[in-house]
Amino acid sequence: FRLVVSSSWLYYRMEEYGVFLLGLIRLMCSMLLPGLLISGVMILFLVLFLCGVHLWIKQKKQQQQFITGNAGVIHPIVAFFHPYCNAGGGGERVLWCALRALQSRYRDATYVIYTGDQGVTGEQIIDGAYRRFHIKLPRPVKFVFLKKRYLVEASLYPHFTLLGQSIGSIFLGWEALAKCIPDIYIDSMGYAFTLPLFKYLGGCHVGCYVHYPTISMDMLSVVRDRRERFNNVSVISKNPVLSKVKLLYYYMFAYLYGLVGSCSDVIMVNSTWTENHILGLWKSRDRTSVVYPPCDVKTFLDIPLDGGKSRAQQTIVSVGQFRPEKDHPLQIRAFRKLLDSKDAKQRSALKLLLIGGCRNQDDESRVFCLKDLCEKLGVKENVEFKINIPFEELKQYLAEAVIGLHTMWNEHFGIGVVECMAAGTVILAHNSGGPKLDIVIPYEGGQTGFLADDEDSFAAAMDSILSLSPEKRLEIRQNARLSVSRFSDQEFEDHFLMTVESLITPK
Repeated sequence: FRLVVSSSWLYYRMEEYGVFLLGLIRLMCSMLLPGLLISGVMILFLVLFLCGVHLWIKQKKQQQQFITGNAGVIHPIVAFFHPYCNAGGGGERVLWCALRALQSRYRDATYVIYTGDQGVTGEQIIDGAYRRFHIKLPRPVKFVFLKKRYLVEASLYPHFTLLGQSIGSIFLGWEALAKCIPDIYIDSMGYAFTLPLFKYLGGCHVGCYVHYPTISMDMLSVVRDRRERFNNVSVISKNPVLSKVKLLYYYMFAYLYGLVGSCSDVIMVNSTWTENHILGLWKSRDRTSVVYPPCDVKTFLDIPLDGGKSRAQQTIVSVGQFRPEKDHPLQIRAFRKLLDSKDAKQRSALKLLLIGGCRNQDDESRVFCLKDLCEKLGVKENVEFKINIPFEELKQYLAEAVIGLHTMWNEHFGIGVVECMAAGTVILAHNSGGPKLDIVIPYEGGQTGFLADDEDSFAAAMDSILSLSPEKRLEIRQNARLSVSRFSDQEFEDHFLMTVESLITPK
């Protein structure tokens, strides 16, 4: 009897579920047609909107009057997207050297810079570039001043920063495109999400110079392995759920980054390390070339390579902005280990000199924390900080230093490393990124420097360098100075022009 009742109940329940599923299927079918209709209408409106924008841009482009001479020759417009062009970093040196090279080769073109700098004139920006880099442009350049640069500021996006800045760059790019429509567009700051905007809506030939990939395979591995870094805080790295969510976000962003980057007709990267990551994400091997950034090596060549810097005071110098990725705490802790291996007299002869720039209050706070770390480790008397010092003073410190120290993990290139080598210090850099793959490599079979990757290896390497004979140190310094000629302004300009030729004069 119980078996009959149970069977009847089960049959009844299955019939209920069947009726429910049937009703659900009928509901979905009834919604399918309206859903398809609405989707079709939305797609149609989107297509019409984009077509209208494209036609508007085409008409606006025809109205642009960049004409000179009685012959009425229309100048092709070459535009650089560089919202921070009035800054004084390595990226800006690339911009001005690239402009100088193009203006010398292609004299009939009109050159434009999209910048978000406010409160300055174009003349002041040009003068600033000359004061900082001693670069004088042979021809005039037009500036298009953008008002929405705040949309690419990291401070605007405390969470999902990469996505926020990338979407913000699209709106900033639209402002640029609406003000001036170029024939050739070059992104020289790494805003890859602007590339499809200029290529498909603006009808431009597009190129880019990548200093550092917005997201890299290393960033994915750090989150996947739940390692704590400056861009993967402990709150996330210690939580498996948050780590998985962040990893999913990174994978989705990497996919989008690959899509927009692959739109570029010409891709230039600043190092082998950057090239490897861009090839992995953008899948555009045939359009990608390594073009080393220009380094002002000539400025340091007047520093004499004396017999081996055998002085009573042995200085280890670090040059770099006080940013978290530079890992100054690693330098201080490794220096403490070096001091621990010395007697009192040897310790008094050793000094660590941290030279760098402070851009804002956050950088100043980091310097305060570094000084506090020196106090706690008991190395305060052996460590000095030099902040925002003049260039001539920097040269003097480099001339007196024995070791040039650089501890950033996966530095994309390493202009500071090149400058230390040109100045005649024995370089000790992190065993990763550009220093490992491109800079601190043998020159004609001879050693050019040292590499390390943690406190112990950095301390051991510093000890080894200080223990070398003056003759051996001099040999390494001479090899290093000869090797960095590969990174001169002239080498950059030659390779840059060769790479962009297909962009400027397409077949």
